[in-house]
Amino acid sequence: MRFATFQLQGAPSWGMIDGEEAVDLGAVLGERYPDLKSVIAADALAEAAEAAARAPRHPLSAIGWLPVLPNPDKILCVGLNYEMHRKETGRAVVENPTIFARFANSQIGHAVDLVRPRVSQELDFEGELAIIIGKPGRYITRADAFDHVAGYACYNDGSIRDFQRHTHQFTPGKNFPGTGAFGPWMMTPDELGELPSLRLQTRVNGQVVQDATFAQMIFDISHIIEYCSSFTRLEPGDVIATGTPGGVGAKRTPPLWLKPGDIVEVEIDRLGTLRNGVAEEA
Repeated sequence: MRFATFQLQGAPSWGMIDGEEAVDLGAVLGERYPDLKSVIAADALAEAAEAAARAPRHPLSAIGWLPVLPNPDKILCVGLNYEMHRKETGRAVVENPTIFARFANSQIGHAVDLVRPRVSQELDFEGELAIIIGKPGRYITRADAFDHVAGYACYNDGSIRDFQRHTHQFTPGKNFPGTGAFGPWMMTPDELGELPSLRLQTRVNGQVVQDATFAQMIFDISHIIEYCSSFTRLEPGDVIATGTPGGVGAKRTPPLWLKPGDIVEVEIDRLGTLRNGVAEEA
């Protein structure tokens, strides 16, 4: 199943994506479940799917895509989680995942422009797999980790590199408005299937700039969930971006910075393609 958050005639809603149609479950379940996060928290995705037969349908051209989860309690991001990316950055081997946070108001949806801020021209791409937490937990073991996953989505953890280099902390460069693209939808684990062999590609104007499988992660998903839940309670609707492969723009010669008019695509096998243009900050 594929679930998304979107706008219809300027009003936010949520629902399922069925082929080329958006099923507006918010129209029939909105009083009980005002948003996708509340459905996930109630463990009611199957119930929501059953309501699809009585929900209005709209062509995808009629909706405006919002971030899959516009209002997560937290967004945790894993840095340097592919060996090629670790090597291209010159970072040391570490025993534990590198974790930083992104703010919810930095996110945009599919088919919305990434924003290059007026204070920098160093906007970089980072195609990633995002995990959406379904069941809350603290001190989750690796053996139980996947029981806490509601679904997966494509993510572009866009970075403002010069601000990222201002300090040893990643936070400033990772939280500019309009730099975290999340979508188009969340796919449930039963539909996506086994992860390690799936391929992630990032393309800029049609050119492949990142290409890897999830088997190449340094810390796999179960390890990431175990580690994150050791220092914070994971809540339904929390998002974990699992890291980007090598090939980022900052480490190319010359650097490949995103500029207005560019098109960035993050594609994951079976999951779908997140596509965003690039615009200058107004």
